[in-house]
Amino acid sequence: MAIDLSGGNPNMDYAQAEQTYRQFILLTKVMIAGLVVLLAGMGYFLT
Repeated sequence: MAIDLSGGNPNMDYAQAEQTYRQFILLTKVMIAGLVVLLAGMGYFLT
């Protein structure tokens, strides 16, 4: 992912912002996978 710094705020730490975004995306994927497992387990055990 390339970031164009020409129009951005010079005080912004873009490397840290990108790392935080990547962590957010990873956590979102893990949570979705966990919900799929939870719902599958509920469908199997509660029916």
